[in-house]
Amino acid sequence: MATTLENIQTDIKTAMKAKEKERLLTLRMFSAAIKNKQIELKERDKASEKIIIQVLKSEIKKRKDAAEIYRRGERVELAEKEETEIKILEKYLPEQMSEADIKIIIEKIVTDAGENPDFGQIMGASMAKTKGQADGNVVSKIVEEILN
Repeated sequence: MATTLENIQTDIKTAMKAKEKERLLTLRMFSAAIKNKQIELKERDKASEKIIIQVLKSEIKKRKDAAEIYRRGERVELAEKEETEIKILEKYLPEQMSEADIKIIIEKIVTDAGENPDFGQIMGASMAKTKGQADGNVVSKIVEEILN
């Protein structure tokens, strides 16, 4: 099975051949971000899947934040460009858990925590259990709902 990095390299070549400019630029930026992270962490070998997913989530978050700012500034064309890049990058994320599955996990954590569970404690345990498979904002929203 090909790694995420190998898939990205293959997709860069495919985008070049198909002359998909937007996709090519996005994948090249992501590939550069992975290389920068490797340099930062002083990794000589290929970046691990964990690091790639971490960089991927970071890049998606940056684009979501930028799109939101552009929308508030009524710069729809720039917001749409960011959202297009998000869609391209999300393809490489691992399968995300449904909100129902996340809720089940959080409810069990809250039950196990006993009386008066702390938001931070529940959030930390929830993020550890759903690592890489759930967006932090979704987890936070569900934890708040359950605790209130």
